[in-house]
Amino acid sequence: MKLASIKYLTGEGFKSVWANRLMSLASTGVLVACMVIIGLAILIAENVNMAVGNLEKQNVVMAYMKDYTWALYDEDRPENTSSEETTEQADKNGIKESDYIIHNEKEAKALCDEIAKLPNVAEVTYVSGEEGLESTKNILPDGQEEYFTFLEEEYGNPLSGAAKVTMTDMALFNETVEQIKKIEGVSSIQSQGDLADTLNALKKGIGVAGIFIISILVIISLVIVSNTIRVTMYNRKLEISIMKAVGATDAFVRIPFVVEGMLIGIISALISEGLLYFCYRVATETIISTLGTTDIVKYSEMALPLLLVFLAIGILAGVIGSVIMIGKYLKKEGSEFAAI
Repeated sequence: MKLASIKYLTGEGFKSVWANRLMSLASTGVLVACMVIIGLAILIAENVNMAVGNLEKQNVVMAYMKDYTWALYDEDRPENTSSEETTEQADKNGIKESDYIIHNEKEAKALCDEIAKLPNVAEVTYVSGEEGLESTKNILPDGQEEYFTFLEEEYGNPLSGAAKVTMTDMALFNETVEQIKKIEGVSSIQSQGDLADTLNALKKGIGVAGIFIISILVIISLVIVSNTIRVTMYNRKLEISIMKAVGATDAFVRIPFVVEGMLIGIISALISEGLLYFCYRVATETIISTLGTTDIVKYSEMALPLLLVFLAIGILAGVIGSVIMIGKYLKKEGSEFAAI
């Protein structure tokens, strides 16, 4: 196809948008509404994912160790049944070194290193019994920390050392917990498995809902653009008949309608980007002033991806909608063209 023909057909597409400006305006309005809703769904999903990510970082697992404190306080610990004779002496509390596995900080950190080798483990931090006791005291209501003071006076620190474990993928939470339990030297696990399941369900639900909403709105966009092209097509019925009668190909007839659909989609994308920016800015300013939080996705980080999404939706809706409509029309009216 010659360059002159392409320029002519492109110009015809632009003229069609103006000639059918009321229908084009209506189509643009509906497309903008669909794109803004899609954009809001994406932004909400990103903000929820950020919030879930922050919760995931706080949803750590505490793997307590089989150290002296465990041997002293855990009534369920197995007795040493070794048949070998030993001269090992028990201390004043009746505890022998063979009764527990972790004897010092070096062995505790070695256990942390072993946990860190598991596939789904992102980070492991050693928390000594003293650090754990101070942390527990700090979160207790005033006066209740005296209970720990009583224990310290009689037995010493009642808390075992622990490995603070952060995971990479919360979907593998329960599986990773079971792997940690199997490591020798780990006595028990303190975790929030229910919270992990809730977070995973929330992420999956948002993903499914987002895909459903976007799919429905994309279909609506296709229908709207198709109807606009249909109106233009019937307004130019005589012109199309003449073009076909003088030997114009289907592609030659289609191009102006494809250009018209693409132009409507591009204009809608640009308007949607500006409108969504305004709406999101007002919403975020209200949230920040009301809740005092700044853990919100910045629009500047999403501006380009959203614009590309809008342009893709607009252009695809324009192209697909126009190609489908004009294709059906040409097939249906082919006999009429041949008779001219």
